[in-house]
Amino acid sequence: MMQMRAWLSLVVLLVVIGLTCFGAHLGWLAALGQRVDDLVLALRDWSQARYGLEAIASHPAQVKGLLGVTLVSLICGAASALVISNRMAFFSDALAHCAIAGVSLGLIMNLLGWISGEEGILTMMTLLGAAVGLGIAVVREKTALANDTVIGVFFAGAMGLGAVLIKGISAARVRGFSPENFLFGEPLAVSGIDLVHFTLLLVGLGLFLWWLYNPLVFISFNPSLAHARGISVRLAQYLFIVLLAFVVNYCVKVVGALLINAMLIFPAATALNVARNLRQYFWIAIAVALLAGPGGTWLSYTLVLEIGQVRLALGSGGIMVVLGVVLFFTSMLVGRWVRGARPLVPVSH
Repeated sequence: MMQMRAWLSLVVLLVVIGLTCFGAHLGWLAALGQRVDDLVLALRDWSQARYGLEAIASHPAQVKGLLGVTLVSLICGAASALVISNRMAFFSDALAHCAIAGVSLGLIMNLLGWISGEEGILTMMTLLGAAVGLGIAVVREKTALANDTVIGVFFAGAMGLGAVLIKGISAARVRGFSPENFLFGEPLAVSGIDLVHFTLLLVGLGLFLWWLYNPLVFISFNPSLAHARGISVRLAQYLFIVLLAFVVNYCVKVVGALLINAMLIFPAATALNVARNLRQYFWIAIAVALLAGPGGTWLSYTLVLEIGQVRLALGSGGIMVVLGVVLFFTSMLVGRWVRGARPLVPVSH
């Protein structure tokens, strides 16, 4: 039964990756993205007629940005529970920084004519991230080195490769691709087809968690016992690594490569401070991500920092992370009162 679930998860991952990476070549998927754009424009016309220009709904870019952040928050919140329970915080950070090497390599390949457009670059980022993640897992199994040592080696290697190729970012000119938006995120750059991609990724993640969430949590407690119970530990972990690489690389457009790891850490870390059981842990992590993501985006739309005569707009990705950290420290203060005398849920050990 476990083997069937794992292979079904693999099929779902391949389908989602194929649709998102090569969606531009599928007429119906592109048409669906255009339909989303048309619906947002219709919402703009209705909102302007009823509420004027002050309403967020009157600005299509802000609406799509808020929808994109909401979908990404759901994705990261759900994935966060497994990232923390499997002690993969540093691992996910390594994947996020691998995206810098991936985008540099993708931009150079775009100049050479081997790939085209933003989707080609994202595909290159995802493939490199998955390769690095699987490489870490294999080296960790084949050597006696500590996990953080192996991850650190790959982390440094990916950053070194990114530094070697970083000039490709300034040299390349890819339509619709902004290196600054890639590093720090820009919800206002989200398009209708991006919303379709995020929805596909959310559905794929939901199916993956439906089939493999309990086995992966079991593995995080005791891999040996999980293997004795018939769970394919290696296959489940490899599938989650590929999924995590996909999540990291496709969500950087909203949050940014330098900040995406925070969205995979603080939701579950905050949930650990107040959750009484694993069910609460999972759903509180999603709730925290939804508070920080859309909440931070809305604040970035409405708040303007004034320094003398200069008005500075605040970055959405940064506000999301800062708000998430505030929620984490707040949860530390109320955690003991919420849980009473009970200890933290077992995944924290």
